[in-house]
Amino acid sequence: MKKTTSKLKTWMKGVFVSSLALTVAACGSGGQEAKPADNNAGTQPAAQPTDSSGDPQKLVIYTGRDKNIFEIVLPKFKEKYPNIEVDTLEMGAQQILERVRAEKANPQADFWWGGTQSALATAANEDLLEPYKPTFADKVPDLYKDPQDRWYGEMLLPEVIMYNSQVLKPEEAPQDWDELLDPKFKDKIVIRNVLPSGTMRTIYSAMIFRQGADTPEKGFEWLTKLDANTKEYTQDPTNLYLKLDRQEGVISLWNLQDVLIQSKKNNHPYDFIYPKSGAPILVDGVALVKGAKNQDAAKKFMEFLMSPEIAAQLAKERFQFPSRTDISKDELPDFMKNLELKPMELDWAVMAAKEKEWMQHWDENIKGKGKK
Repeated sequence: MKKTTSKLKTWMKGVFVSSLALTVAACGSGGQEAKPADNNAGTQPAAQPTDSSGDPQKLVIYTGRDKNIFEIVLPKFKEKYPNIEVDTLEMGAQQILERVRAEKANPQADFWWGGTQSALATAANEDLLEPYKPTFADKVPDLYKDPQDRWYGEMLLPEVIMYNSQVLKPEEAPQDWDELLDPKFKDKIVIRNVLPSGTMRTIYSAMIFRQGADTPEKGFEWLTKLDANTKEYTQDPTNLYLKLDRQEGVISLWNLQDVLIQSKKNNHPYDFIYPKSGAPILVDGVALVKGAKNQDAAKKFMEFLMSPEIAAQLAKERFQFPSRTDISKDELPDFMKNLELKPMELDWAVMAAKEKEWMQHWDENIKGKGKK
């Protein structure tokens, strides 16, 4: 993936200034070179799958998305396609990658819903994803899709600093990434377990990259200092929220969408600081699993999930920044028009190539050792 500087800023200006009045996502190194797409390779997108038969179908989805998203999307999909039985299995983006990789000879999933840019790129490079050019292909910028149509970005996920607003005032919370290392925040930070989480792997890799990808030792030193201030690494997001609610920790790093969902929909006492120096903005995407048993149903789900109607509804009700450029600003929430998102300057190709190595080093040499 190309550097985010010029292309990302240009796209943000075009999309979120003209459409939203807003300037507005990454796991392991790749394997063997992917084969070029040999289907749907023409200039025109594939025709949208039609429900030409009432015969029962099945759709197995591996997903990193939260249940609060399912409750909007799946009932509507079932209403449109009552003959398709949907099974979902929830796990982190890295876990999905590892499972799809392990099942390559006998795929058990049909559709991957909710994967970071790097995880999906790695899967594509390992020939784990099925090429498919959807009807909305030209509505997603090149920066947020695979050039061989093996994955498409569904939404954009800015990564921010989250804090308990019952304990800290906005001005008391860290205002930028380096402030997290301040000794006054020692044992006040709780972090979602890094390795299973695409979100956290990307944040930590970005912290290394910003110190210099050619000299990762500087980034490792930074993460060691963060580890010294970290009280606990939680097993999953649910436990992260529990720790923050109990004030066992008052600061964390998380994606903006979930912060807004938990605070505005689920009444958790959370707020966020958008880092002054910029934030990693992930592409959260979707893909068809190569060799899937239910590809027709998977294509139907992709078209349905990425439709303007569902994208607009998820923006309004679940604070989801759509990757499509053709969503009318009238269909989007007001906060998207007033929130300026500054991207951190990152090279996603380098991030994808180095992430596995960097995260292994963190896990073996840094995690839980910063206080020593």
